[in-house]
Amino acid sequence: MDEFKRLKRELVYQGSIIDFYKDTVQVPNGNIVKWDFIGHKGAAAVVPVTEDGKILMVRQYRNALDRYTLEIPAGGLNGIDEPTRDAAARELEEETGYRSEELELLISIRTTVAFCNEKIDIYVARNLIPSKQHLDEDEFINVESYDIEELSQMIYETKIQDSKTISALMAYKDKYCK
Repeated sequence: MDEFKRLKRELVYQGSIIDFYKDTVQVPNGNIVKWDFIGHKGAAAVVPVTEDGKILMVRQYRNALDRYTLEIPAGGLNGIDEPTRDAAARELEEETGYRSEELELLISIRTTVAFCNEKIDIYVARNLIPSKQHLDEDEFINVESYDIEELSQMIYETKIQDSKTISALMAYKDKYCK
């Protein structure tokens, strides 16, 4: 036997953002193991670039870390069938108060492949159009702008640790700032 075979997937907890499962898997040597699996419906994020080349970032409190973080705007899909471009456009406007007709796919990432299927498609937004923030009732977000060199320095100083933000900013820098 050279394959892994899932024998059973049991829902342990259904949450508003994730579902937690206990999987029973037969591994290539024939042993039966139990693995945790977190199901996620997916997300989208955006690197919003202003006319002067600055990047809009959002500073918000993150309960899992019990502190504020500096991130690119992002959010979960409303359903697994929602196009990620639509979600990125929605999150851009909701979190920053800007919208854009120009969203270009930059990269797709899988955040924690060892136990979760979360995929985030990350877009670049240009020609930003002023609009209005539409924050959820539990969101408290400050919008800040930085140039890519400032953001790169914050990554290397470990001031920015969010994986989607680091991936997005480094990919943006590599693709557009040569």
